[in-house]
Amino acid sequence: MIREIEIEELERVPGKKRIVDIRSRDHFEKGSYPGAENIPYEEAELSEFAALADEPLYLLCHTGERSLELAEALDGLGRTAYSIRGGYRGYLRRELQRMAEDEARADERRAQAERSIIKTYRKELWTPFVKAINEYRLIEDGDRIAVCISGGKDSMLMAKLFQELLRHGKRNFDAVFLVMDPGYNELNYRTVTENAKLLGVPIRTFKTEIFDIVAGQSGAPCYLCARMRRGYLYSQARELGCNKIALGHHYDDVIETILMGMLYGAQIQTMMPKLHSTNFEGMELIRPLYLVRERDIIRWRDHNGLHFIQCACRLTESCVSCGGTEQGSKRGEIKALIRRLAETDPLIEKNIFRSVENVNLETVISYKQNGVRHHFLDSYHEA
Repeated sequence: MIREIEIEELERVPGKKRIVDIRSRDHFEKGSYPGAENIPYEEAELSEFAALADEPLYLLCHTGERSLELAEALDGLGRTAYSIRGGYRGYLRRELQRMAEDEARADERRAQAERSIIKTYRKELWTPFVKAINEYRLIEDGDRIAVCISGGKDSMLMAKLFQELLRHGKRNFDAVFLVMDPGYNELNYRTVTENAKLLGVPIRTFKTEIFDIVAGQSGAPCYLCARMRRGYLYSQARELGCNKIALGHHYDDVIETILMGMLYGAQIQTMMPKLHSTNFEGMELIRPLYLVRERDIIRWRDHNGLHFIQCACRLTESCVSCGGTEQGSKRGEIKALIRRLAETDPLIEKNIFRSVENVNLETVISYKQNGVRHHFLDSYHEA
């Protein structure tokens, strides 16, 4: 009986398979079928292979010819052995074909994600992105911007928007795509890098030990972590010759911050679209997604079948499995409150956003400017 098996058939064989590469040790060490063991044909007796064949053997040589001879010889001894058709060369051809097919699929997925930004979600994503850049003058000629990617949906979309701007925009600026590993677990880090590869974002990565440091601190670890992350990003960006860092905060982050400041901080403030760094002279922070709604980012993600990390914090890794619901956090409470209010009045979210654009100082008891507190009584009698 002629015993040959195609590589595709071999892959469908259930359970653990005993694959024996009968090529020389030098050739085996340069590469073989995954999981194969090496018994060089020239150095072994037929009886040695027969002793192994109390279970099916799958034999691999260069072209499938010598392995077929050995399979037939073992069959004559009543042993079950199969020759892998085409040998290692056939396996390599199949792998190259698979790689080409995978690359073609990846290219199509990347192209689809890019097309959907400009076409399907142009009004929801591209237009507000460009509007924020123009309205708040976030980018100037000669800028070199570190686009900071955490691995979540927001920062990955921001990276793609910057790529589109570099392709189609008229601004004279440069960008680098920066990923900081603050101590991600292996799964999260791999997810970030694989998504960057899938979407064609040429990232630069660097590692810190922020999570380890924060884990040993009491009090408010999130605040400390955020400050440390930003400091490391500024420092790395400056080393790369950048004068700005771009973060992926969106419209919903802004309105949530406004309400959080009022309800939990007893102050009226907002998340600014850009600001100067206080510790890194000449550096600025910009937020190009300032006018982009989170729901539209989610729609873009789901439309393209993309999966990003939810909560990368190693101290709260359950967020990865729960979907980053932020349940139990103050921001989560505010998000739910805004959602309930918007169900009764669709203008609520817009009004919260615009409230910090329409501050009437004549009706404010006091305010701070450049660290100095001003009170309405200071000029009350001058009216």
